[in-house]
Amino acid sequence: MTESEIIDDYIEAHIDPESDYLHRLYRQTNIQLLYPRMASGHLQGRLLKMLVKMVRPQMVLEIGTYSGYSALCIAEGLDEGALLHTFEVNDEQEVFTRPWFDNSPYANKIQFHIGDALQEVPRLGLTFDLAFIDADKRKYSEYYNMVMPHLRPGGFILADNTLWDGHVVEQTPVRDAQTQGIMDFNDLVATDNRVEKVILPLRDGLTIIRKKNNNE
Repeated sequence: MTESEIIDDYIEAHIDPESDYLHRLYRQTNIQLLYPRMASGHLQGRLLKMLVKMVRPQMVLEIGTYSGYSALCIAEGLDEGALLHTFEVNDEQEVFTRPWFDNSPYANKIQFHIGDALQEVPRLGLTFDLAFIDADKRKYSEYYNMVMPHLRPGGFILADNTLWDGHVVEQTPVRDAQTQGIMDFNDLVATDNRVEKVILPLRDGLTIIRKKNNNE
C-alpha cells in the first residue's frame, strides 16, 4: 500500500462508519458501473453530511447524480422539510440509481431529475442554499455561472475534483478538455469578488465557495 492509501485507511477508521446501505451501494457501483471512482465514497460522504448539518440548507441542488452516493449523504444531513434536487444528464443511469433513492430512508427528501441541469435548473424557479457540482468537468464554469443567480446570499457551492489528480499543476501543456475546464473554473472562482473560497486537498480536491451577502 502507498502512504496515501495507509493514511486514507487510518482516516476512515477514525470517522463515523459508512452505513450498510451506503456500503452496499458503493460495492454495486464498483461492480455494475463504468468509472466507479466517480462515486464520492466513505470519507467525502461523511464530510458532505457534516457540511449539510452545519449549513442547515432548506433547498439543495446537486449537479451530477451518478450512482446516488453523494445525494444520499446530503439527504441524510437534511432537516425535516428540506429538499435536494439532483440532476443527472445520462438517462441510462436512472435504471441503476432511482431504486437506491426510492428504497432509502431519505426518499422523501430527494427529487431526482434526468436532464441537462444547465437548461432545467433555471426552469425550476428556485433559490438554493447549497449546491454541489460534480458533473462534466468541461462545463464547470457554465454550471457555476448558472447556479450563482439561483443561490441565496450567504449560500454555498461545493465543487468536486478541483485538483483533478494534480493535473492542474503539471508543467506540461494541458491538452485535454476536462483538465482545461477545471483550470478555467478554478481561475474564474479565484478572481470572483462575489464569493469567499477555499480549496481542500481532500481526495481529488473539494472547493468550498460562499456567496457573500450584499453588504459584504
